[in-house]
Amino acid sequence: MKRLAISLALAPAALAISMATASTASAQDTLRCAEGETYIMNVMVSAHPYWVPVYQGFKQAAEAFGCETVFSGTPDYDITKQIASFEQDMVKQPAGILVHPMQSDPFIEPINRAMDNNIEVVTFAADSPNSNRTAYITSDNLAEAKFAADEIVSQIGATGQYAVLENPGQSNHDLRVTALIDYMEANYPDMKLVGRQATNQDSTAAYRATASILQANPDLGAIWIPEAGSAEGAVAAILEAKSDVLVMHADITPATLEHIKAGNIHMALNPNQGMQGFMGFLSAFFAAHSEVFDPFNDYKVSGYNPVQIPFVDNGFSVITKENADSFDLNVYMEGRDPN
Repeated sequence: MKRLAISLALAPAALAISMATASTASAQDTLRCAEGETYIMNVMVSAHPYWVPVYQGFKQAAEAFGCETVFSGTPDYDITKQIASFEQDMVKQPAGILVHPMQSDPFIEPINRAMDNNIEVVTFAADSPNSNRTAYITSDNLAEAKFAADEIVSQIGATGQYAVLENPGQSNHDLRVTALIDYMEANYPDMKLVGRQATNQDSTAAYRATASILQANPDLGAIWIPEAGSAEGAVAAILEAKSDVLVMHADITPATLEHIKAGNIHMALNPNQGMQGFMGFLSAFFAAHSEVFDPFNDYKVSGYNPVQIPFVDNGFSVITKENADSFDLNVYMEGRDPN
């Protein structure tokens, strides 16, 4: 009887192990790409270093599922050319596309057309919220702006002058600027906005704009910039004028990283790019393989894909002189396949 009792006691455990093994095998069979199944990442200004860690995260996730990836887009800062490249990607019939839309509204129709052709589309860093895209992956631009405003005030005081450069039309850059201005007005009413100029990620335009702002406002205390390209030009103008202006910007380039190390830029707020690409791939992959998921809702009768992710926050890092070495792109890419 004792032996029987032991056998009966072990039976549920053995059954659980058997079920777990079957479930694992089933998952392994299901959560894999079919032969040649491909996911594409599409961007504008394709040579910009920002995309490199994003694509690495995208590719690393794809490799874990046995999938193929392609890096695509246009070398130009041109919405028409980026849409053309996106449409060329659609012709290849990938399972999914991770896209950084340069502007939101012009991408509505192309994204919807891709979705209608069973190509799952996920946006990242910038969005096309009125399209049918299945997910949006980004850092919290409101949190970035709040952090930047509080940091500026902590460094120069709550009474002073600040300026912003901007890149109108790109949703994440717009939000980084407008949110900072709104937060300053609501929380630090004695901080005066004395300069606001569009530089559109052009370092030369940023140099000229910053020089003009400095000439008109010699008491300028700080400048906030929503991207790194304009920060390169702004810091050059500040150094040339020998002005004591605190510089903060979002994103990072090798050039601005060197300025941070040298103390010319106070800090940068950088989206966690690898996580952005990693989560971007997972969102597209699970949208394409939604048959593995049976949620408690009406998707079967409504006919929509159950994998809908309105927003994933990939987080952001604060880059200072102390931790700048961790963001050296050349070191990161040593031994990695860039393609």
